[in-house]
Amino acid sequence: MAGAEAGETIGVRGWMRAEATRAVIAALEAAGGPGCARFVGGCVRNALTGHPVADVDIATPLTPDRVVAALEAAGLKAVPTGIDHGTVTAVSAGQPFEITTLRRDVETDGRRAVVAFTEDWAEDAQRRDFRLNALYADPDGRLFDPTGQGVADARAGRIVFVGDPETRIREDGLRILRFFRFLAWYGRGEPDAAALAACERLKGRLADLSAERVSAELLKLLAADDPRGVVRLMAQTGVLPLALPQAEGLGRFERLVGIETEQLFQCDPLMRLAALLPADPAVGEATARRLRLSNAQRDRLAAALGSEPRVVSWMSPREARRAVYRLGVQAFCDRVLLAWAESGRPAAAIQWRALLPMAQTWPKPVFPLTGEEVMAAGVPRGPLVGEVMREVEDWWIDHDFTDDTLSMVEQLKAVAQGMAY
Repeated sequence: MAGAEAGETIGVRGWMRAEATRAVIAALEAAGGPGCARFVGGCVRNALTGHPVADVDIATPLTPDRVVAALEAAGLKAVPTGIDHGTVTAVSAGQPFEITTLRRDVETDGRRAVVAFTEDWAEDAQRRDFRLNALYADPDGRLFDPTGQGVADARAGRIVFVGDPETRIREDGLRILRFFRFLAWYGRGEPDAAALAACERLKGRLADLSAERVSAELLKLLAADDPRGVVRLMAQTGVLPLALPQAEGLGRFERLVGIETEQLFQCDPLMRLAALLPADPAVGEATARRLRLSNAQRDRLAAALGSEPRVVSWMSPREARRAVYRLGVQAFCDRVLLAWAESGRPAAAIQWRALLPMAQTWPKPVFPLTGEEVMAAGVPRGPLVGEVMREVEDWWIDHDFTDDTLSMVEQLKAVAQGMAY
């Protein structure tokens, strides 16, 4: 139990006592005996640092075929999610548990590794990225710290590579972004100098990574409570321009994070990404394509970075309703936050903030005119119907979504007659 005092424990947490978890542990121990299954990585680290535990990962010396057989013998579903690398996902009571056989790297090209399975827990720890992630706990919560420093790192907020930083990065260039991501989430104090220097020297390795891996790490990093200092560090080391070439400046991004913090808004990693980009929908779309974001994320990013209609803190209620109708609630609120961050005017915070609940609570009206009514006014079936409807809708919006039916009919007649000549 190197690196942890004798008997040191995280206790038996709720997620360890859960019936779904106990079923998986029992299945593995039935095949390999007591001590053949330990919790590993994020769940142990987060239990130590006081962060919520979302995913429960398990390590075992059992080979993948024995893991599958053990799970199936216990009536649990086994999914071979990464069988070549020793990973099997158990599904217990609808909850996934990633189970990985202890392993060591045989060779790696910086993107993928060839591994050999082992029964040595210390050997498995040596191939992990950071010492605070190379932690194990048995089902009773007893800690195992093969590097001898993982527990201390977790408690002190130190992000330190296992062994030589350059070796770890050459094994997988994504570890550069993971270093900054873990620094944003768990780091305290000055970053580890050797790790930072290695990330800067080897930053060119980011070019070898798939877009999906880069975007996943970036969005996780931006989801940290306050990633401002880390993003500045990424810019200073030249990592940010390689990971996000379209990034324009940090001012709006830093002010947006400040607004979220001061106003107690929930952090939004996609809007933080938008704040790093220039106010240009085309750049938003290009960034989304480069990072292989989903279509919904692409559309939201592009809409947030648009400039028309203009959103300002002093909008009248009528102007704001018009903008919400044109943009939709999500895009309007996104533009409010970005414009607020761009303005750098703390004194206008009350005005900016008031726009958000207005948009979120306003019952957006439905344009009352139908195509049938347009044709009944004498407009022939075809493209002209749509043109007339758009003209009347513009008038209706300009008149603050009036429910005056008579005025609407008169406007329809006027537009229809005008289009006829």
